[in-house]
Amino acid sequence: MTASEYFDNIRTTVTSFWAGLTVTASHVLRRPMTVQYPDRTAVPVKDTLPARYRGFLEVDTAICTGCQACERACPIACIAVEVEKDAANPKQRLMVRFDIDVAKCMFCGLCVEPCPTGAIQHTREFESAMTHVENLTFRFIDPSKPVPVYKVVKGEAYPRRALGEVLRAVIKRWDTAAPKDPEGGKSA
Repeated sequence: MTASEYFDNIRTTVTSFWAGLTVTASHVLRRPMTVQYPDRTAVPVKDTLPARYRGFLEVDTAICTGCQACERACPIACIAVEVEKDAANPKQRLMVRFDIDVAKCMFCGLCVEPCPTGAIQHTREFESAMTHVENLTFRFIDPSKPVPVYKVVKGEAYPRRALGEVLRAVIKRWDTAAPKDPEGGKSA
């Protein structure tokens, strides 16, 4: 290496160093771009989402037929539906379980398409910070209070509740304790 090549390398190093330093210094003088979410957003984030946004799934059990089409369509089995016959009335079917494990859900929407009444829908809810992952299983039916399946009447519109209304009642606070399993220990 000659002396001129040596000094050319030093000059290239110094000029590239100053070029990088000027970019860094220009960011020091700019206003920050960070927004303190959710405290200081001008508009709620839910209102800025696109119309076809796929957030958490919710189920309006009042119009669910218990057909289990959503459970069969789910490619990762994050939906669990159980339907039993009523002991008092054998012609009546009751849903005893409708759970959606949001921790496994990939929000593909394949479960929404086959639903004949539109009982399962995506909402605009998306915040899922929880201290216990077990709380991300949304249980839409209390097993002690089974829900009768919806009987479709030809020519009648389905009386669906407002989107998100059912889910807001099911979502737990982020710091809620983990649910207990039936044997009395912590659920796994």
